This record gives sequence, C-alpha cells and structure tokens, in this order.
Amino acid sequence: MSETRHTIEQYLSLVKDTVDSLDRTQIEKVIEAFMKAYHAGSTIYIFGNGGSAASATHATGDLVKGASFGLEKRFRVMSLVDNLPALMAIANDISYDDIFVEQLKNFIKPGDVVVGISGSGNSANVVKAMQYAKDQGVQTIAFCGYTGGKIKALADISIHSVAMDMEVAEDIHMIVFNVIKKEVMRRLRGHHTSMGATYDDRIK
Repeated sequence: MSETRHTIEQYLSLVKDTVDSLDRTQIEKVIEAFMKAYHAGSTIYIFGNGGSAASATHATGDLVKGASFGLEKRFRVMSLVDNLPALMAIANDISYDDIFVEQLKNFIKPGDVVVGISGSGNSANVVKAMQYAKDQGVQTIAFCGYTGGKIKALADISIHSVAMDMEVAEDIHMIVFNVIKKEVMRRLRGHHTSMGATYDDRIK
C-alpha cells in the first residue's frame, strides 16, 4: 500500500469509527431542542471559529432555507460569525474573547437555544458565550471534539466527536447537522424529504 493510500484509509477509518461512537441519544436531544425552538418561535444561535465558523454558517443556511423552504412557519436561526463589521469592532475595541457573547447580549431571550462549536472544546470566545447563555437560563448545546473540553462540561446537550483529530471533529459536526436537518424536514413535511432525492425533486 502506498503512503498516500495509507493516509486515505487511515483517515476514513477514523471517521467511520468516530461516527459509530456517536451518542445517538444526544443527537435526538438536539433535534428535540431545535423542534421546541421552532414551535415556540424562538431563535437558535450558532457560532464557532475557523472551520467551526464555516460549519455554523452552513448549518444556519440549511435551517433557514433547506428546512424552512415552502413552510408558512420557519426556523429562526442566526449564525454569530457572519456579521463581520460587528465581529471586528468587538474584537478590536473590546476583546476577541467577547465576539460572540456581546452579540448574544443584544438578542438572547428565554426559550432560545445557543449552539457553540469548538473542536478542542476550549475556545475562549465560545466558552464565554455559552457560560453567559447558561447564566441567562438558556439551553446550551456543545459540538466538540478531543476530550470535549470546557463547553462539554457547560452544555445541557453535547455532540462529542471523540477522535483526537480536528478535521475529523469538523466532519462529524457537519454530519450531525445534516442528520438534524433531514429529521426536522421529515417531521415538518411528514415524509423522508431528500433521502436520495435530487435537488429538483425536493423543490417541486
């Protein structure tokens, strides 16, 4: 086996093993939390750094459009990584550690859900925002990797990628977000929307 093939097989094997180790009950709890927020008209806030920021934006887009398309009642979801002027002003004038918590102070209300994503589980700005949400009595969900870090200990619900690998954690988090999207679509439409269907099939 070539070194390249070995790298491919090793990585894919780690992803498979990590998927197998996921706590399905925790995924079900996230789905219930999202559905409760949906029915109550509450807002879900999602945030993270780097690749986790991209996952926050991706998941938000999927819920704002994919899970909500064609419905009279829609998901209220906000990615706290997308307002660049606000992020840069907070980071420059206050602290990078405050880029998420300062936004939550503007918007958060009882019944909302806060989702922090951190591969290490210890990103200071994610920890600070989740602690603030918890202090406000708002439900917190951690998407974490490695040993889970501080946000796993803080969170009411945690999606934990147990692999000691950042890229695998990012993969696992998006897999779970996609599972959540499919299940909420199934519940809201009454059938397995998009399971193997083409994009054109889904929007007809």
